[in-house]
Amino acid sequence: MSDSYSEFIKLLLPEIIVEYFELICYEKAEEVLHLYLKEVNSISKEYRPHKLSSTGFFEEITVADFPVRGHQVYLHITRRRWLNEDTGQVVFKDWNLVADGTRVTQEFASFLKEINRFQAK
Repeated sequence: MSDSYSEFIKLLLPEIIVEYFELICYEKAEEVLHLYLKEVNSISKEYRPHKLSSTGFFEEITVADFPVRGHQVYLHITRRRWLNEDTGQVVFKDWNLVADGTRVTQEFASFLKEINRFQAK
């Protein structure tokens, strides 16, 4: 997306979402807005010493967000995963660590907790 779209999206979404996810597309139907977000390919600092290779994405999850101008808003989130070639394990961002020390609202903290519910077993 262009810089002007990025600035606009920052007004609608929490900063942490804008920082770690890319808006791929959106759909507007009558009174519903769907935003499709894909996690950017940036490795968490706890995994940087390891050799990681991208293995694709988890299944998309849908989370209801705050309404915008009378429209229900749904975030369709696709999270990334990597293979730790040192251990053979699949790794992904721990959103509890990402949010640690940041200033987020209680609602957004709940949102992050909801995202973590969908981690692979």
